[in-house]
Amino acid sequence: RVMSAFQILPAEQVSLTNGLGRVLAEDVTARLTQPPVAVSSMDGYAVRAVDIEAIPVTLRQVGMSQAGQGFDGAIGVGECVRIFTGAPLPADADTIIIQEVTIVNGDQITIQQSAKIGADIRAAGIDFFEGDTLLSAGKRLTARDMGLAASMNIPWLKVRRRPKVAVLATGDELVMPGDSKRFDQIISSNSVATGAYVRVLGGEPIDLGIARDTPGSFRQALAGAENADILVTIGGASVGDFDLVRKVLEEDGLDINFYKIAMRPGKPLIFGRLRDIAVLGLPGNPVSAGVTSVIFLRAAIATMLGLDHDALPDITRARLGCDLKANGPRQDYMRASLACSDDGSLLATPFKYQDSAMMALFAKADCLVV
Repeated sequence: RVMSAFQILPAEQVSLTNGLGRVLAEDVTARLTQPPVAVSSMDGYAVRAVDIEAIPVTLRQVGMSQAGQGFDGAIGVGECVRIFTGAPLPADADTIIIQEVTIVNGDQITIQQSAKIGADIRAAGIDFFEGDTLLSAGKRLTARDMGLAASMNIPWLKVRRRPKVAVLATGDELVMPGDSKRFDQIISSNSVATGAYVRVLGGEPIDLGIARDTPGSFRQALAGAENADILVTIGGASVGDFDLVRKVLEEDGLDINFYKIAMRPGKPLIFGRLRDIAVLGLPGNPVSAGVTSVIFLRAAIATMLGLDHDALPDITRARLGCDLKANGPRQDYMRASLACSDDGSLLATPFKYQDSAMMALFAKADCLVV
């Protein structure tokens, strides 16, 4: 239901250097052949294979070829050219003799070991040819992809626009990290964690700060979400006297898609639409907000980027490292460590404590046991 509420965002053009982590909106094809000509893969001498059939043999060096300064000519009978790694192969040469098997005496080069025709030569196009499609639309660009695109002579990329995610924490008890706090206040870690997760997923977080537990404060903060693709509220989604998120949003016209999930942690989750913006109301407990982000916020951002294959968390099977009680009426997402057993199988061990306020254990977890 979350995925069906979003469409793929339009494309924008960015420079190659700003492409890391972005999602391609169109295929990328090579603008040149790599390498453009046959080149040497070793330091040594370019020769004709027919001239080195009888070993040892002495050839006359008639020139030199280095990367960026190739030998402008052909080699004839009994001749060779000094060549370096990456340098273009001279005309009529078909083999490279590595320098370690030669004796140099002026321009007389004695070759003591033969080589097969084509030895240590990188043929033109051995990597790719002009027009080859090497990066496909829907690909999230890695550092290796960036290097490939550069070698393809690509200066600009068409990528999906980053989803704009407005993040609004709520609660009189919250203060920002580093601020002075009273004994009855806590640090707002959720907004920091959620914003960071948005960046990891490929989105652009918009920090709306902290709304206090009054309708006026909440509505004032909401004004900053005007141009966002999705509003993520944190806290205030339950049914307590000071849980105002659902109440105020409904008064302002929120169309609720669903409210409350049979899961632990994360039961008081809200999803709907407020006029032109989707709204995802996360619970206030840090682990609850984190787990529901992994499931629902991830799905929303991946859908907007056209990454359906990334929308759902990777689920695999493992053996439990300890006994568990029977599951309750809600699907449980238990924080756990993950290890490899001696027989190569995965071993998942849920932590002893599963309280949804324990951020240290959530940060330590390798996986969630469902």
